[in-house]
Amino acid sequence: MLGAALHGFVLAFGLILPLGAQNVFVFNQGASGRKLVRAFPAVLTAALCDTALILLAVLGVSVIVLSAVWLKTALFAAGACFMVYMGWSIWRTAPRQVDDADSGLPARKQAMFAMSVSLLNPHAILDTVGVIGTSSLGYAGSAKWSFTLATILVSWLWFFGLALAGKMLGGLDRGGRIQAVVNRISALIVWGMAVYLLYSAASVFV
Repeated sequence: MLGAALHGFVLAFGLILPLGAQNVFVFNQGASGRKLVRAFPAVLTAALCDTALILLAVLGVSVIVLSAVWLKTALFAAGACFMVYMGWSIWRTAPRQVDDADSGLPARKQAMFAMSVSLLNPHAILDTVGVIGTSSLGYAGSAKWSFTLATILVSWLWFFGLALAGKMLGGLDRGGRIQAVVNRISALIVWGMAVYLLYSAASVFV
């Protein structure tokens, strides 16, 4: 069981570490407010979505769903459209000034955007289905659940850590200049993700 848990922990950390729309968005929300709790809607939504994807992958349900070409195409196309809007919202978000009230996105929009970059993200889906789901086949019983829980734990720790890192950066950025740059970079990454989603949707028909 310990070996399975360690395997899950290391594997999940390696998969979640690369920069992507999901990580950038959670970090951005942490940097946008004075209090860490302001980023909790994004953190909790991203962590819960990752938990759901991991469980579906381990149970084999996601493989069945993604085998439907039309569903995969619709998922990617919808994600692309939503991420264009999301990038525009982040681009227009004003950086927080030292004496301002908390800025950033409202809780409902944070949750909606975090769900979008988590569930409509081809990299996240392929990582959970192709890597975590496949790796879990090497275990059974309690060892399999130890592996699964370890991968889920990494997601929760990572997203809370990202928000905390963003909060620390935001505390040093008294003039809001760094936050303005982070907003622009975040928006560009999200728009790049939208282009990739459109390409993924179109490649199905090639």
